[in-house]
Amino acid sequence: MATQTFEQLTVWQKAHQFVLSVYIVTKKYPKEGIFSLVNQMRRSASSITANIAEGYARIGSKEKLRFYNISQGSLEETRNFIILSKDLGYITSEDKNILDEQAAEVSCMLNAYCKGILNKTNITT
Repeated sequence: MATQTFEQLTVWQKAHQFVLSVYIVTKKYPKEGIFSLVNQMRRSASSITANIAEGYARIGSKEKLRFYNISQGSLEETRNFIILSKDLGYITSEDKNILDEQAAEVSCMLNAYCKGILNKTNITT
């Protein structure tokens, strides 16, 4: 059955849960991290779902692939901030592991979506 909205995409749902987790974890950051790292981390995380939603609305396969790929880039940017947060002592190993697991799941799903588009349309990259 075809989806009617981006919210029905499993990858968007998993990414949305990841974004919510990022927001919850970053609420605990010290004040000195709020205006720089927290802002960057939340923006990159929310960009993941925003680009999935925008890609969903695109008609052409190349455009869909472009936005899903941007989403992958935002996910990797967020992963970088997770590592930095752990190294700075802003998050625990447990928080990092949870975020890493969620990020890995979203990454696998995004890769599968992109491969599906490439295989379906024979787009060369």
